[in-house]
Amino acid sequence: MRSITTTANMAVVAISNPYVLGTHVCGDLTEGAAREWLVPDGVGGYATGTASGLRTRRYHALLVAAENGGSARRVALASLDPVLVTPSGTEVRLAVHEWASGAVSPEGHTLLESFTLEHGLPRWRWRVGDIVLEAELAPVRGRPAYGYVYRLLAGGPVTLRVEALCTWRDQHGDRFAGGGDLRMRPTADGVVIEDAYRLAGPGWTSGGQWYRDVYLREEAARGLGAREDLWFAGSFSAPLTGPGEKMQLTAWAGDLDATAPPPPAARIVEAARDRAAAIAAKGSDPVASQLLLAADAFVIDRTAADGTPAPDVVAGYPWFGTWSRDTMVSYDGLFLSAQRADEGRSLLRAYAATLSEGMLANTADTGSVEYNTADGTLWFVHAIGRHVAATGDADLAAELAPALEGIVQAHLDGTRYGIRVDPADSLLTQGAEGYALTWMDARVNGRPITQRGGKAVEINALWINALGTVADLWKAVGRDATGVLQRREAAATSFHRRFPNPVCGLYDVVDGPLGDDAALRPNQLLAYSLPYAPLRGQAPAPIVGEQLMTPLGPRTLAPGDAAYQPHHRGSSEQRDAAYHQGTAWPWLLGPYHDAVAGAGGPAAAVFGGLPGHLGEAGLGSVSETADGAAPHATTGCPFQAWSVAEALRGWTLKNADCR
Repeated sequence: MRSITTTANMAVVAISNPYVLGTHVCGDLTEGAAREWLVPDGVGGYATGTASGLRTRRYHALLVAAENGGSARRVALASLDPVLVTPSGTEVRLAVHEWASGAVSPEGHTLLESFTLEHGLPRWRWRVGDIVLEAELAPVRGRPAYGYVYRLLAGGPVTLRVEALCTWRDQHGDRFAGGGDLRMRPTADGVVIEDAYRLAGPGWTSGGQWYRDVYLREEAARGLGAREDLWFAGSFSAPLTGPGEKMQLTAWAGDLDATAPPPPAARIVEAARDRAAAIAAKGSDPVASQLLLAADAFVIDRTAADGTPAPDVVAGYPWFGTWSRDTMVSYDGLFLSAQRADEGRSLLRAYAATLSEGMLANTADTGSVEYNTADGTLWFVHAIGRHVAATGDADLAAELAPALEGIVQAHLDGTRYGIRVDPADSLLTQGAEGYALTWMDARVNGRPITQRGGKAVEINALWINALGTVADLWKAVGRDATGVLQRREAAATSFHRRFPNPVCGLYDVVDGPLGDDAALRPNQLLAYSLPYAPLRGQAPAPIVGEQLMTPLGPRTLAPGDAAYQPHHRGSSEQRDAAYHQGTAWPWLLGPYHDAVAGAGGPAAAVFGGLPGHLGEAGLGSVSETADGAAPHATTGCPFQAWSVAEALRGWTLKNADCR
């Protein structure tokens, strides 16, 4: 899969077609449509779809543009449908669509010879007798713009017509013909749609009609609206007389009057390949290289609260935006393991500017700012500590020292949602009616499924870790750490006294509304895995691995529990009810690895299911969740930041363990 050559003492890593799917997969919509690809633009937007070409989600499109600094996205170009026209006038349609009637038409997927994801870029190849046509796309990094290249590889002459199916709507919504036609303004080489985005290429012929009742099977499976209408805006056309000839199209959004057109599509593809190859070259093996490419998808450029540009993290594609908890859990993997510490430094400084009452802002997908997590701020402290430990950046530690001091004091004094240190035992308690403040934050009709109010095990592990982290940072900048260390010692002593349980290892919550909760959950792993965890160096109870571990991460609840849900499927309510009640989460492989490694156990085996998973769902990436029951079918977002980040971090550590 990988070759390494050395030139001028620099290792160059080339991944040769890591994901190539043939006719058996591409021609079967059950298989081909289950494998998804993602090409982000670096500013919060993306293109995404399936290997077969079938759109199965409302999010599947070839141009989805981010707005409001990435907190909202709008679907623009839904599909480009290629049609081959032979000299005799025969038309062969290469696209595939499913309709509410149950029909699949056209059935271009049956003509697919292969689908390839190479360096993160998708490529389709259709064969019609002796005619072979290839299509690929790539982003213009740093703006909502894409290039699409169609190349004749064999046969000809033919005429290629590419039909543009469009919309303009929120990515979570839908649009129908009854809402009115899309406004179109012609240009010299294409069209501007809704004064929002532009399509350009050769031989444009305007259209103007609705394709009604497009069916989206994945939305139906999720219990959501599964129909939409698409607007046929028109088509591009060009003769391809022989092998090597190509058609180039571009699409871009934004301020169309002030923004120059993107480069030709072939140059866009070439530049994207070069960039991806440079990222992959940092990997020590094929899996690491692929995870580095996957990690790159989540780091975006946006404007910080003070108006300055700063990197940020998309929590998951296609439907999540930026969330502080996800960002800070992901920090180590996305920025330190990925060798992007300078960008990470800017991110940490930008997030520090959002602190209020000792809490980090949690920016929702809607763009509203909330302070509603008990753990996001503690993960932020952890991220700062990891950054300084990895880079020796004492200047950052000194700059953020007042913020860190404010965080500690606010938690000692008490802040929002009942988050406060209990003076009786120095442990951190939290909880407010109707809120789920830990990472297990699913709610149904406003009611938390896992309330976990009280002294949650991972919140206290994070609190003790934060105090240890701050003490180390104080030492780095020449401050007296005695008081912080004393507080950590007091909290750790109480942790050792209160949390151990002879059956489940550690209580999940103590002093909760219903007393102490002995549910077997993976939250206790943080008490063993964090750098300053209270049980660092000790092995988790054997029952944790025996009952919770799957190839794709620990289950969130043991199968023997009456509340256990083996499958994460169905309506929104059903999925939210199962979200943390047995569903497996790949991001927890990182803490599990650290807990095992810290006790001198066989940590390298923890990631055994990872390489196979990279080719199963979101190609080249790691999913948000998986069913707790075998065969652990993936669920949730097919591309999830903290899943990728912890996989990259842990895989890197695993290789270090092996050496």
